[in-house]
Amino acid sequence: MATVEIIMGSKSDLEVALPAVNVLKDFGVDASVKVMSAHRTPQEVTDFAAKAKDNGVKIIIAVAGKAAHLAGFIAANTTLPVIGLPVKSSFMDGMDSLLSTVMMPNGVPVATVAVNGGQNAGLLAIQMLALGDEALSAKLAAYKQKMRDDVIQSNKEIKL
Repeated sequence: MATVEIIMGSKSDLEVALPAVNVLKDFGVDASVKVMSAHRTPQEVTDFAAKAKDNGVKIIIAVAGKAAHLAGFIAANTTLPVIGLPVKSSFMDGMDSLLSTVMMPNGVPVATVAVNGGQNAGLLAIQMLALGDEALSAKLAAYKQKMRDDVIQSNKEIKL
């Protein structure tokens, strides 16, 4: 298994997951994507979550829309960090997904990023991994410096 597993509730969530995949790959972090549903394949999700740490997974990103129980369901079955990535749906403009992901009971934490915030989900996973990886930490510092430099350059280019 990959270092970061991205679990989607439906294959239709792939568009939201891809920015996470891309940033992880850009940083050289091994990641993979799977479809598993908390509602339609609960046993498979339970088995995955229970065995993930033994299989070398370090962080799980759970991508789900609407009821969005996937992140909490996974978090209830593992001690690994779980990042919830809520998906904007046609119903309630994604607010349902956000609230379903972020409102976890005590003892079942899920870090949650913005609705459709795939890039930030990937970056948060990278920040967690960088705590124990100096090379990854250096790449992250360079990434943040480039963002800073880009903003400063944009400011210089403004002519009124």
